[in-house]
Amino acid sequence: MKNATVMMRAISHSGVFLKHFAHGSLIALGLLSAAALLASVIEPQSAARGLPIVSLAQAHAEPVLARAAVEVADEPEALLQASSVVAEADTELSPELERVRSYVARRYRVSQTALLGPLARAEQSAEELGLDPLLIVAVMAIESSFNPLAESTMGAQGLMQVIPRFHQDKIGPDATPESLFDPITNVRVGALVIQEGLRRYGSLQSALQYYGGALRDENARYAKKVLSMQARLAAVAAQSDV
Repeated sequence: MKNATVMMRAISHSGVFLKHFAHGSLIALGLLSAAALLASVIEPQSAARGLPIVSLAQAHAEPVLARAAVEVADEPEALLQASSVVAEADTELSPELERVRSYVARRYRVSQTALLGPLARAEQSAEELGLDPLLIVAVMAIESSFNPLAESTMGAQGLMQVIPRFHQDKIGPDATPESLFDPITNVRVGALVIQEGLRRYGSLQSALQYYGGALRDENARYAKKVLSMQARLAAVAAQSDV
C-alpha cells in the first residue's frame, strides 16, 4: 500500500512536469513560428526595394560604422587628397620650381608629391597676375610651413593662411567652410590677395604688410621676413644641382 502511494505521487508530479514542459515548448514553438513569419514578410519586401538584409547584430553595428565613415569623409584631409589628385594630373613645374620643390620637401619635411599641385598653382597664378612665383611660395613658407590644414586662432586657413570672411569674393560662389583647406584653391586666393595689396598700396612691401595684417608696423617686419625667404628660394632656384 505504501509503495502504491509513492508511485501515485511520482506519477502525479511527472504529469505536472510534463504539462509545464509541453506548455513551455508550445510557447517556444510559437515564438519561432512568429519570427519565421516576420522574416518571410520582411525579406521579400527588403529585396523588392533593393535593401540589404542584415542581422540584428549588423543592424546595431552598421550605424556606428556609417557614422565613422561620415566623420572620415567630412575631414578636410579627405577633401585635400581628392582635390590634389585631380589637380596634379598632367602637372609639370619649371626646372627652377622643381629645384625649389626638392629644397622645400627636405627643409620642411613634407611630401614632394603633395607640393606639386600648390607649386604648379603658384606658377600659374604668378603668370596670370604678374607676380613672382617664388614670392607666393615664400608666403606659404612664412604663413604655414607648407601645412595645408593649418588654421590660426584668427581663423586664417590653409597654406597661405587666408581668412575666409575677408575674401569670400575671391573664393567664388561655391565657397564652403572647407574651401581654403584645398591647397589649389588656397594658393589661387592667396595670390589674389597679394595682387589686391599691390593694387591698393602700390608697393610690394606695403602689399605684404597688408597681407600680413600689419600695415601699421613701421618696421615692416612681416614684409622683410617674406622677402628674405623669397631671396633664399631664388638662390635655390638658380642652382643647377640642389
